[in-house]
Amino acid sequence: MTAMAKAPAPLSRRMRGFEAASRLVETRIRKAGESRGFAISRLLTHWAEIAGPDIAAQCRPVKVGYSKGGLGGTLTLLTTGAAGPMLQMQLPALRERVNACYGYNAIARITLTQTAPTGFSEGQAQFDTAPQPAPRAVAPEIQSQARASAAPVQDDTLRAALERLACNVLNRAQQNKGTPR
Repeated sequence: MTAMAKAPAPLSRRMRGFEAASRLVETRIRKAGESRGFAISRLLTHWAEIAGPDIAAQCRPVKVGYSKGGLGGTLTLLTTGAAGPMLQMQLPALRERVNACYGYNAIARITLTQTAPTGFSEGQAQFDTAPQPAPRAVAPEIQSQARASAAPVQDDTLRAALERLACNVLNRAQQNKGTPR
């Protein structure tokens, strides 16, 4: 009898070194997506790239359903009531983009579910359909104070973010100066 060589034991989690965070949660995301009918999670994670920024700002995918014996599935999108008619006209082009993501004609129909931006649990996501408020004018002395406070920071993006934060704080302090709390 020859002794069978034992396969090396799998490396423990500590011995594998660093892993990408996406690999740690990959199975959980896949299971959650499959429970909603999303065989490919890329449709959820890259929705803005697949649908385009204009369409992605107005809707999001909620579910993919497959009928028994039928070919192709039904993609259900959640949108606000006002955006529904505009999206309805764009559904054929959107269906082509979604099927390009799958690599074959996986989606036969797209249905729209309209709700308010804040409603039931799935309708609580805020869509980017509201216009952004115009930036407030900041006094030049506040801008110079903010620039001086963030000047020692070497990183350009961090310095710019700190300048915006300082402008907001100083501007708010100046506005609240005359109002009692």
